Amino acid sequence: MNDLPKELIEALRKAKKVAVLTGAGISAESKIPTFRDAMTGLWASFSPEELATPEAFARNPKMVWDWYAFRREMCAKALPNPGHLALAEMEKHFEQFTLTTQNVDGLHQRAGSRRVFELHGSIARVKCADTGRLLGGEIPECDEPPPLHPETGGMLRPDVVWFGEALPEQALLESAQAAIEADVYFTIGTSALVYPAAGLPIEAGRAGAVVVEINPIETPFTQLATFSLRGKSGEVLPAIVEALR
Repeated sequence: MNDLPKELIEALRKAKKVAVLTGAGISAESKIPTFRDAMTGLWASFSPEELATPEAFARNPKMVWDWYAFRREMCAKALPNPGHLALAEMEKHFEQFTLTTQNVDGLHQRAGSRRVFELHGSIARVKCADTGRLLGGEIPECDEPPPLHPETGGMLRPDVVWFGEALPEQALLESAQAAIEADVYFTIGTSALVYPAAGLPIEAGRAGAVVVEINPIETPFTQLATFSLRGKSGEVLPAIVEALR
């Protein structure tokens, strides 16, 4: 990508604090379908709301467990793409770099990013549905899922945020603080529709940050961004990293 705004590169060279928000678009480039796009095959007759609420788990814990086991396997097979790798490289260029993601696949960490806040949890972790206590180590297998937490005895569920549940308070607070302190703020592969995450780049802009949108299509946030770059993150981000060198 040869047409990066010179003003953007200059702003990045001067920046000490950079923050990033990523959404499903960056994971789609690793062939992980968005939540709704994954409703195919055995799951085509379901809506996400039927599988991603505490009420759904209470009604049919096995069905919900099986759905997330299917998603977990899909995420485990995926590999970080050039966009993930570029963000991990970009982290080395700044005094403070904060990455907030709406994705649950863990690809940012696998790419090498160190300061990551997961607003929607992680599909790789499970916890007790009754106490919220996380399970360390391997996820146990059983004949009739879901398995039970070996210490609490409660059914295990994915450590993800379901519809109707609150986002993790500490991750949201840290992400909001990073937004208002940022010299440059990136919003990448997200529709900018789901709050409170969608409010982070708005707060960054209000606090004086240069706000950069990277998305193949226009979003509700496009008109608010300082720079809106049309393209895939796996193409745009490596070009930015190369320009910083």
